[in-house]
Amino acid sequence: MGEGEPEPSGAGNRAVSVTSAGVLPVDFTAFHSQQHRAYLRYAHLQLGNAQDAEEIVDDVFTFLLEVWPHALREASLHAFAWAALREHVERRLAVPGRRVAMVETAWFASLRRSSRDRLELLESKLGLYAAIAELPSEKQYDVVLLSFVLGNDSDTVGRMMGISPATVRSHIRGARRTLSRELGVDWIPGEDKDR
Repeated sequence: MGEGEPEPSGAGNRAVSVTSAGVLPVDFTAFHSQQHRAYLRYAHLQLGNAQDAEEIVDDVFTFLLEVWPHALREASLHAFAWAALREHVERRLAVPGRRVAMVETAWFASLRRSSRDRLELLESKLGLYAAIAELPSEKQYDVVLLSFVLGNDSDTVGRMMGISPATVRSHIRGARRTLSRELGVDWIPGEDKDR
C-alpha cells in the first residue's frame, strides 16, 4: 500500500448497492471497479480519515450512478468523475476548522514504514509535503499527489484525471519548478523524464 492509503474495508460498494436495487450498468460497474481504490487513496490522503474518505467516495459513486447517462456524454468521463471527486472532497474540507490533512497523512504513513536512520530524511519530506500542499495550481497538486505521493505512473494519472500523459508530465515539470523555488533547491530539467 502507498503513502496515505487506507485499508479497503469493502464499504465502497455500500452506496452503489444501496442506491440501486436493480442491475447496475456494466460500464458503471467497470468504472467503479477500476477507480474506487484510487479515489479512496486520494480522499484519505486529503482528509486524513479512512471513514471520511469512504463516505466521500461512496457519495461520489452514488452521484455518478445517478447521472451516469449524462456522465457518459461528457467529453471525458474520467475528467468529469475526477471533478466530482475533487468537489466532494473540497466540500468536506470547507467545514469550518477543517484543513487538508495531506501533510500529516503522508508524513505519518512514511514514518510508519521508516527506520530511525531515515527520520532525518522524513523531516525533509515534511517540508516537501507542506510545499506540495501550497502548490497554486490544483491540477499540479493532484498530479504530484497521484504521481509521487501515491506512486502512480503518468498514464494512470492521465487516465484518472481525464488528461493526456503529456499533460501530466507538463504539470509535473511546472510543479517541480515551483517546488524547487519554494524549497530553495536547484531544479534539474532532465530529472522529470523518469515519469
